[in-house]
Amino acid sequence: MSRRTLLLADGTSYQGEAFGADLQVSAEVVFTTGMTGYQETLTDQSYNGQIVTFTYPLIGNCGINRDDMESLFPTTAGVICREVPRLASNWRNRRSLDEFLTTHGIPGLAGIDTRALVRRLRNEGVMKGVLLGPGADLDAELEKLRDTQLPTDQIAQVSTRTAYPSPLGGRGVVLLDFGLKHSILRELGKRGCAVTVVPWNISADRVRALAPDGIMLSNGPGDPKSIPQVQDVVRELQEDYPVFGICMGHQIFALANGADTYKLPFGHRGFNHPVRELSTGRIDFTSQNHGYAVDPDSVAGTELEITHIEINDETVMGVRHTRLGSFSVQYHPDAAAGPHDAAHVFDDFVALMDANHSGGQN
Repeated sequence: MSRRTLLLADGTSYQGEAFGADLQVSAEVVFTTGMTGYQETLTDQSYNGQIVTFTYPLIGNCGINRDDMESLFPTTAGVICREVPRLASNWRNRRSLDEFLTTHGIPGLAGIDTRALVRRLRNEGVMKGVLLGPGADLDAELEKLRDTQLPTDQIAQVSTRTAYPSPLGGRGVVLLDFGLKHSILRELGKRGCAVTVVPWNISADRVRALAPDGIMLSNGPGDPKSIPQVQDVVRELQEDYPVFGICMGHQIFALANGADTYKLPFGHRGFNHPVRELSTGRIDFTSQNHGYAVDPDSVAGTELEITHIEINDETVMGVRHTRLGSFSVQYHPDAAAGPHDAAHVFDDFVALMDANHSGGQN
């Protein structure tokens, strides 16, 4: 393998082995603590435009299969791991991680001390980085990196451009696509929902024309404040339909109802985050992938109430509209990969739609 270097915006560099595509990319460097599910991680569009560091040391040993994709194509900017196996072994394997990344134009870096890198990102916060080929002038590249402006249109990059329906019948759910995971569609399908996926910038009138029973706000990449126009649409729709938001959808739902969001130092990315439901004390281990969170102090004075918190750092993990009953969660109840402890949240959404449809109280 040829050599490749990760250069961070603070001047720190890590040299290792190149795999994947032969490209130079600049992006935000983040880390995920999941011990499994690297294929689901790489195809989760919430990682769009980010260089993902895996804390688990061996990535790619099962190869890539056709079943565990969370989107049609990965949009991750780069991949960093401690070790990439030369051979992949699994009965579902179709190609190696190296081949997969090469096909989709994603560079990878292996053979570095990922523990040291993650400690730096935890201590200093996530930051810009660039993956460089051999012989690069680090001083010159550092100056360019610090001047680089990262894109702010990640949601527009990954959202569908045209609406499309699922083939199922039943409760009609319109899903606003901010970068959805296919596992959300699977969970709704299990519960007899006919989902119509629509672009992130659809109007409220166009949604009403579809006569839904409920509205779903999906996960997605970037800063929820980058698409402020969606807040007006959510405010309109929530008066007529039950709304359920996940991850980015949770943050947009909170913003639409007067709360605020802020950027976390290094975010929550992994499949082992404990969440407490405040009303019952129930604890679920959850899959999470976000760099922003709802400010708990900003919820006061709104029609929202906090329903869930993350046990480790007490960040807001869920809110509910006290008048309408609509709700959102910061974590991924759909998992994929990760524990399915919180899948019951989809049942709550179905119950809310049924109550609204029958004229019951929210």
